[in-house]
Amino acid sequence: MNYLRTAILLAGLTALFMGVGYLIGGGTGAMIALLIAAASNLFAYWNSDRMVLSTYGAHQVDRNSAPELVELVADLAGRSGLPMPRVFVMDNPQPNAFATGRNPQNAAVAVTTGLMQSLGREELAGVIAHELAHIKNHDTLLMTITATIAGAIAMLAQFGMFFGRHRNNNSGLGVIASILMMILAPLAAMLVQMAISRTREYAADNLGARIAGEPMWLASALVRIQNAAHQTPNMDAERNPATAHLFIINPLSGHGVDNFFTTHPSTENRVAALQRLAAELGTSGATPWLTNRADDFARSPLNRPPPARGPWG
Repeated sequence: MNYLRTAILLAGLTALFMGVGYLIGGGTGAMIALLIAAASNLFAYWNSDRMVLSTYGAHQVDRNSAPELVELVADLAGRSGLPMPRVFVMDNPQPNAFATGRNPQNAAVAVTTGLMQSLGREELAGVIAHELAHIKNHDTLLMTITATIAGAIAMLAQFGMFFGRHRNNNSGLGVIASILMMILAPLAAMLVQMAISRTREYAADNLGARIAGEPMWLASALVRIQNAAHQTPNMDAERNPATAHLFIINPLSGHGVDNFFTTHPSTENRVAALQRLAAELGTSGATPWLTNRADDFARSPLNRPPPARGPWG
């Protein structure tokens, strides 16, 4: 069902893109929009991983520079049946992580120094397994495509505001219609992009928990990262908000204003889903401080001290 929903949303995003092109230039505009989408996605397919890693100043590590981290990634990649991805570290105090790459053979997992310093081994395993799940599900390519199309829709809408009126003003597409298109088309694209991102996060949580073997490791990490993300700004992400959907937890400081406009599902709902999975799998759970009561959720991470030391850096 998740894959069907994602396919429907992606088809809707593509149709919206071509629709904006049609409003600007009729059938020719729709074809031009399709060509722009194809060119943008082709560029993103080959270059998106290098671009996003460069944006966050990530540097690659190996068994010599970060042996425990790389060995953990290698172990989890082996469990998931994936090739060993490249491993990167971002010098950023906010605990967070993302995966990128056009396919499993060209994938990378990037974690922040804040993540390595604030999580224990089991929690870090849960986070890395989640990112490997994105790679296994080909979400890294999917989210690049959705971000590219959404960005192109915004560009076309602005272009149409200044240059585009399909055929003539009597067709109903005058100045007011152009303004509405400029505002509503990017908004619709953003909502579709967010819906796709939320769907893929739930799927990655589920598969990642199965890869790690204990859903509550990831649940524990999500709560800790969510709590820290509110307190520790990620300035690179603030300057590049279009990449926020790549992270395991939204890195933007203002993302808690309204769930309807966030790129990620609520952490409460993600933890609840992982608790249900733990019960289904019959795992013992390594985080007794996570309660089943929703009203205790916000308090729970504050009652558990962080690890005594940062074991990864």
